[in-house]
Amino acid sequence: MTSTPTFDPAAFPSPCYVCDLGLLRQNLEVIGEVRQRTGCRILLALKGFAMFSTFSLISRYLQGTCASSPHEARLGKEEFGGEVHVYAPAYSEHDIEELLPLINHISFNSIKQWQRHKQKVLSSGRPIRCGLRINPQYSEVKVKLYNPCSPNSRLGITLNELRGHDLDGISGLHFHTMCEQNSDTLERTVAIVEKKFASYFNELQWLNFGGGHHISRADYDVDRLCNVISSFQERYGLQVYLEPGEAIALNAGMLVTTVLDVIERDKPIAVLDTSAAAHMPDVLEMPYRPEVIGGGQPGEKKYTYQLAGLSCLAGDVIGYYSFDKPLVIGQRLVFLDMLHYTMVKNNTFNGVQLPAIALFEPENNQVTVIRQFGYQDYRSRLS
Repeated sequence: MTSTPTFDPAAFPSPCYVCDLGLLRQNLEVIGEVRQRTGCRILLALKGFAMFSTFSLISRYLQGTCASSPHEARLGKEEFGGEVHVYAPAYSEHDIEELLPLINHISFNSIKQWQRHKQKVLSSGRPIRCGLRINPQYSEVKVKLYNPCSPNSRLGITLNELRGHDLDGISGLHFHTMCEQNSDTLERTVAIVEKKFASYFNELQWLNFGGGHHISRADYDVDRLCNVISSFQERYGLQVYLEPGEAIALNAGMLVTTVLDVIERDKPIAVLDTSAAAHMPDVLEMPYRPEVIGGGQPGEKKYTYQLAGLSCLAGDVIGYYSFDKPLVIGQRLVFLDMLHYTMVKNNTFNGVQLPAIALFEPENNQVTVIRQFGYQDYRSRLS
C-alpha cells in the first residue's frame, strides 16, 4: 500500500530518497509470514534494494541476501549476515577468488561455467553449496527487456542443454522467470519446471524460485504462494528459497524534490532538481509513471505540467501530472514508491547531484539523514 507521509518534505534535503520505516515494516511482516507458514527461506535481492542502513531491521525477517557480483556479496556478508547466495551470467577467475570467502551458495549459468570453476569451489575448504540456473523456457513477462526466457536468452540452462551431464557436486537448481507478478504466475511456472526437471529433483537438496514475486502488493495472493511452496516441499522434500528485492521496499519510500523553474510552453514544464535518467532510471527503462503526492493524471486537476529532469538529455521527462494550484519555484514535490531500483541504479550523468538518503520513523516523526553526496562522489567514479 502507499501512504501519504505525515512528515514535512521541507525537513529533508532536496533531492532525497526517504525510507518510511513504518511502511518497510509492513512489507516485512507480510513477507515474514510466508516464511513462518511454509518454512521456506527468503533472501533479500540486493540488485533491487541495498540500503544497508535498514539491514538490521530486514535481517529480523529474512535469512540472508542474494548477490549478482562480488561487491554485492561482500555487502551482504558484512552488513546483513546470514546466508549469502550469488548468481551471475558468468564469473571470471578473479570473481571466484573474491567470492569464495563470502558465499554459502553459488549458482552457475551454464554447464561450461560449472565445469570451469567447480574444482576451485569444491576445494575451497568452505561448505559452499553449488547450483545451476535453469531456463524452463516459460515466462509470462510481457516486456522483452525484463523477460529472462525470451528467445535466445543467455540466462539459464535449458532442459536439452542439461541432459547427459554429470551433476555430481550440484545440490540445487535456480530459476528466475518473473517480474512484478502474482502467485498465480508462480503456480503455472512451477508446474512447467516440475514437468521438465522433476527427474533431477531426487539428486538435490534445494530449489530457488528466484525473484519477481510482488508479495507485499495489496492484491497479492499470499495464501496461494504459501500453498505452492508448501505443496512443492512436501512432494519433493526440497528446501525452497525465494529472493524478492522489489517486494521488500515496494511503496515504502519517497523521493523529495524541488521545482527549480517553470517554463511556459503549449504544455507548461516544471524543471526539478532530480532526473529520471540519473535518479529514477526505471521511469525510462521500464517504463512507468510514479505517483506524486497531491498530483493527478493529466487534465484531472486544473493545472497540468510536464515534470522534467535536470540533465541535458532531451528525454529526461518523468511524465505529465495535474495539480489543484499552479506550481511555483521552490515548491517541494514528493514522488512515491522510490526505493527499489533507484539507489542501486542511479548515476552521476552530467554531474547531477546524487539524492541524499534519509530515514523517516512515523511513530515519532523522526527524520534521520543517513548520507549526503558531493563533488568527491562524482569525481571518485572517474579518472
